[in-house]
Amino acid sequence: MTTALYAALLALFYIVMSFKVVGKRRKYQVGIGSNGEMALERAIRVHGNFAEYVPFALLLMFLAEYSGLAPLYIHILGVALIVGRLSHAWGVRQMKEPLGFRVFGMILTFSVMLLSAIAIIVLYCSRLLLW
Repeated sequence: MTTALYAALLALFYIVMSFKVVGKRRKYQVGIGSNGEMALERAIRVHGNFAEYVPFALLLMFLAEYSGLAPLYIHILGVALIVGRLSHAWGVRQMKEPLGFRVFGMILTFSVMLLSAIAIIVLYCSRLLLW
């Protein structure tokens, strides 16, 4: 269960991001939304974007692993997902956003999803051909 390692590491990262949002909510005394506070808005979007993409990426990684993808490839996908999410988070949380970090992070995230999906399809089709 190689994917479980990356799910656990990303869960820790998610908790850290959650605390950053809570800290900014306390700092700016905002319970709902961002009240126009850009630092809070950026923290919310970093957190939200993570929640939107990471579970599906991990699901695809798990399904690829379950379908028989070698652990080495799962590790490559997992490291790429972590690096991508760190890059994206760092880029988006900056007030003067260096767009390259955000783009690089999303490219890695989409690549993990795409490669996992392709691996699942290839592994599934190869089993059909063996029958």
